[in-house]
Amino acid sequence: MKTLLAALIAVISLAWASEALNTVSPAGTHPLWLARQEGLYLSGLLSIGLMSLTMLLATRPAWLETPLGGMDRVYRTHKWAGILAVVFAAVHWLIEMSDDILKGMIGREGRLPKEKFAGLLDVMRDLAEDMGEWAIYAVLAMLAITLWKKFPYRPWRFLHRAMPVLYLMLVFHAALLAPQAYWLRPTGWLLGALLLAGSYGALRSLFGTIGQARQARGEIIAVEQPVSGITSVRCQLGDGWRGHRPGQFALVTFEAGEGAHPFTIASADRGDGSITFQIKALGDYTGRLATALRVGQPVRVEGPYGRFALDRLNRQAQQIWIAGGIGVTPFLAWLEAMQGGVPDAVSADLHYCIRQRANDPFVERLEALCAGLPGVRLHVHAADQGQRLDATGLMQGKDPAQRSEVWFCGPAGLADGLKAALHRLWSGRLAFHQEAFVMR
Repeated sequence: MKTLLAALIAVISLAWASEALNTVSPAGTHPLWLARQEGLYLSGLLSIGLMSLTMLLATRPAWLETPLGGMDRVYRTHKWAGILAVVFAAVHWLIEMSDDILKGMIGREGRLPKEKFAGLLDVMRDLAEDMGEWAIYAVLAMLAITLWKKFPYRPWRFLHRAMPVLYLMLVFHAALLAPQAYWLRPTGWLLGALLLAGSYGALRSLFGTIGQARQARGEIIAVEQPVSGITSVRCQLGDGWRGHRPGQFALVTFEAGEGAHPFTIASADRGDGSITFQIKALGDYTGRLATALRVGQPVRVEGPYGRFALDRLNRQAQQIWIAGGIGVTPFLAWLEAMQGGVPDAVSADLHYCIRQRANDPFVERLEALCAGLPGVRLHVHAADQGQRLDATGLMQGKDPAQRSEVWFCGPAGLADGLKAALHRLWSGRLAFHQEAFVMR
């Protein structure tokens, strides 16, 4: 994520710098007026460039899963590109508003002359300036709502659907107000490519075609609630389902008005189009699924996505698997897929962290699955019994000088603590795989 964002910022900055260094300003231009203009250009280029990346990533391009490390990383890049785009948009607006301050400080003398236009083009440029200003206000409000985690998801999702329209307003703003000289040089070509890529994503979003090629329709064939707060949903999908690798997730739509939500597929691929989800009540929507869903109800599933997959294990490395609460779902799929036997037996320690063992819905299932897999050693850590997992416990029986892999699915706080401690204690090569999919 950081590499892609840094690379885009660097390319845009270099393109701007090449223009700034090769532009000859009229005699008598005051340095502050020149700095203001170039600041407007740079902040505008960075804002629209990052927003274009945001729109492109919103199309969920599966081909980027490999270089970015999974669809969860694609979405994380999408989120941070959007945040940075709005930050640069705010800087752009502040620089624009500095006009009156400079007039008061140094006067109008030394100001750069404006490009002259006439007729329809002049009218369109005025319109583009107004549209850009109002779009910036709107995206600033959207950023505040997105970062305010207590804001309800459903209205946030509805408001978020306005982003493609706001982006196209900013495309109009950027295309009309960029210096004419840009379009004859590489800076303009880069800007044009970014605007085209972003517009492609925005139009796909507006026309509702994102993910259509990876969607399958089916129906719910079983709904159970093994314990309070957990809903088990089994679906039967049609021919459009292409199967999945154990550990992947899908975007599931139970209600058209609610939209798609990401859930890990908690079953192995049987080749018959049936998949199971174990859903924890984490909010208003997931909290009412147990009573809202019914057998025979239609369902739409998009995917599969994700790189938290069994076939990505390094069989030469020491395997440490960690599941926290509902983060056990990908490991359920892994263990189920391994029941038929695999060419190379997997040797791993599976650590399952829970609050209470007595009423946990997955302990017995894990014990049954691991019973047929002598290479997988199950360790249950129940907080009510004082069994808390730490990095020292993970190292028991392992050689810290050897190559090791940690596969983690669970709360981010637990992951951060374990990761930091393991990197301090482990002297060999350690790979820490973690899927952290969030919608906002």
